[in-house]
Amino acid sequence: MLYSILIYGSEDRAAAWTEAEEKEVMDRHAALRAQLQSQGRLGPVMRLVPQKARTVRRGRPTSEITDGPYTETKEQLMGLYVIECASFEEALAAVKQLDFDTGVFEITPLVYMDPGALPAVTP
Repeated sequence: MLYSILIYGSEDRAAAWTEAEEKEVMDRHAALRAQLQSQGRLGPVMRLVPQKARTVRRGRPTSEITDGPYTETKEQLMGLYVIECASFEEALAAVKQLDFDTGVFEITPLVYMDPGALPAVTP
């Protein structure tokens, strides 16, 4: 089954990480990606660009659009993984490798709908 792992946290805190803190967190991400990739279980992984989001609320007669971060939470949605796991517990084990001081993770089973097609993007 496919699972999404939504990563929430404090963008302000992440921006204040020391070089060593940043490296430690990113090294754990890289290790998890390498492990899942070697097992053929890694789907898209994305980092959202901080402070660039807009929130759209549907309303009548018009929709309301506000500056981000995203919804009304203390944490911002910072990124996401799509991974294939045999169980929730397996997805939870992946999340434990990603944990950080302000991290909040939402694990959700996914139903495959349509792969779509995006052009290759380079950073």
